[in-house]
Amino acid sequence: MGIYLHLQTHGMAPREIACITKAYEQTLRALCVKDRDDPLTELVAKTIIKIAQTGLKDPAQISAQAITQLELR
Repeated sequence: MGIYLHLQTHGMAPREIACITKAYEQTLRALCVKDRDDPLTELVAKTIIKIAQTGLKDPAQISAQAITQLELR
């Protein structure tokens, strides 16, 4: 499912969606996840959204925090 279906159900503004999507893509690249059907993408998506909901707006910071929280790198 990835992040895109989650974004449809959270009713976010276009700017928030762009920020979250960028953070999601950056995180998947950093983790070398190429298969979008990998179950890890769901965990990354939920983590990215959770972090973004704290008010953080910088995609790079959201991505870095997600990687730290996931303890994958």
